[in-house]
Amino acid sequence: MSANINLDLNSVRTALPAAGHKLLKYAGFLFFLLLALVYGFMILQINTLGGAQPDPADITSAQVASPHVDTDVANHLEALKDNSVNVQTLFNDSRSNPFNE
Repeated sequence: MSANINLDLNSVRTALPAAGHKLLKYAGFLFFLLLALVYGFMILQINTLGGAQPDPADITSAQVASPHVDTDVANHLEALKDNSVNVQTLFNDSRSNPFNE
């Protein structure tokens, strides 16, 4: 039961076009199969990465400090607002319509 397989370069050159024609007959199916495999792999990767929990070190490093306004500056602005009628109207206009320029 020994089979002699001739693997010289000439026999491979003659077998390639025949195999190419057979594969060309199934090109649509092979393309669909390739797309299905890529799609399935991407779905598996998305499911794997979607359920991953972040590192606690990454969470602490990503936390951003809340903005801080100095109390002296806030008091100074309040004093300016109380002393000037123009500033009072400016603050009231900004409160009623904050997106108006």
